[in-house]
Amino acid sequence: LLPSLPTIGCCLIIFLWFLMWQGCVDKQRVMGVLRQMEKFLKGQEIRFTEGLRIMKSKLTSLQNSVSKFPQADQSSCMYAVLNVFSPAHGRKFGSKYLVGHEVHFMCFPGYELVGPGTRMCQENGSWSGISAVCKDGSLCASNPCLNGGTCVEGVSKYKCTCLHNWSGNHCQHQTQTAPPEWSIVDDPAFSRKPRCAKVDRAQHCSCDAGFHMSGTSDSSICQDVNECEVYKADGSGLLCAHTCVNIPGSYRCACPSGYKVLADGRSCEDVDECLAQQHNCSHRTTCVNTGGGFQCVNPECPRSHANISYVKTSPLQCERNPCPMDSRSCPLAPKTISYHYLSLPSNLRTPATLFRMATAAAPGRPSPDSLRFGIAGGGDARGLFVMQRLDRQTGELILVLPLVGPQELSVDVDMTEYSDRIFQAKHLARVHVLVSPHEF
Repeated sequence: LLPSLPTIGCCLIIFLWFLMWQGCVDKQRVMGVLRQMEKFLKGQEIRFTEGLRIMKSKLTSLQNSVSKFPQADQSSCMYAVLNVFSPAHGRKFGSKYLVGHEVHFMCFPGYELVGPGTRMCQENGSWSGISAVCKDGSLCASNPCLNGGTCVEGVSKYKCTCLHNWSGNHCQHQTQTAPPEWSIVDDPAFSRKPRCAKVDRAQHCSCDAGFHMSGTSDSSICQDVNECEVYKADGSGLLCAHTCVNIPGSYRCACPSGYKVLADGRSCEDVDECLAQQHNCSHRTTCVNTGGGFQCVNPECPRSHANISYVKTSPLQCERNPCPMDSRSCPLAPKTISYHYLSLPSNLRTPATLFRMATAAAPGRPSPDSLRFGIAGGGDARGLFVMQRLDRQTGELILVLPLVGPQELSVDVDMTEYSDRIFQAKHLARVHVLVSPHEF
């Protein structure tokens, strides 16, 4: 065995003292060697202390680990851990392998667990049950065959065996011997041959969009679906704002004369014949657009009476001539009479503002400080219209009840001007309401 470091050190010290006593080595050299020996021994002491500390720490950790092991009377399934691996396409839950503890298994979506979903560690150190396996889920488990069809499962595929009068990959198509009421059968343009192809030794037929299969499996035909009738029978509302026209495989919306179909393909909009210069009014008349058409109007001014006369200043306005100085009735007559034509749809939602009337002072003349608005006379306007003030200078005519066309109504609206509570002038607006028979 090799001598220890302390033994080597002691022998070296004795040897140095012997040399110094014999006079072979002087005192200073001996002291230098002794100092080097002292440093060397201190370094070895530090390393030795650190090694002892590390060894004590490892012993303590080993004691703690050993204390966690089961007692001699507590069995485990440690050695059978390889029998409880996670199944392919699945997961395992549980990490304790003591007696009475369980592990659980589950499969990923699309796979079916074969075997026990739970295994328990037994007293003999083995696991209960057999190994669990995840296999492909049953293709027929989701009941893909409709209308009483039978699902027959094969290798990674399935096939539906359909009942009588049903066909298709999922028995989703009904093979009808008698066409439904909304089917067009008396026009060859509304019937077509189906597209057929053989799949897995079976013939499958289909129709274009807008057609349905009719007839038997041996002699089927594609007949047009009348979308207008289907939508009406379904009670889902109107396909078109006015008229639905069935065409082979589809439908289109049509509008009455004087209207055009909008970009949405179902709504109707009135054609303004006056703006589009699609009228035949003469130069002496004025074109007025109405719902679905137009009118050529040429309103005349009231006839002269009691020193009151009017002159036409524009196609739709008359102005009163200057009154005689001694006339009392002339200043009270309307100073201006204007004519207005409004086109309304039937059943317009009410209340609805139809017309507004305002004053404008002539240059160099002060504006009236008070205005009064009202409906002149009764006639057709009774109970249908009201006149109310919008602001200090404006009044508006409001329809309070819905109207059903076709009909024409006329209502006279007047505006009276006052200055310092003294009557100044009256203006009359004659409004003609033209109600269309349509609700658009």
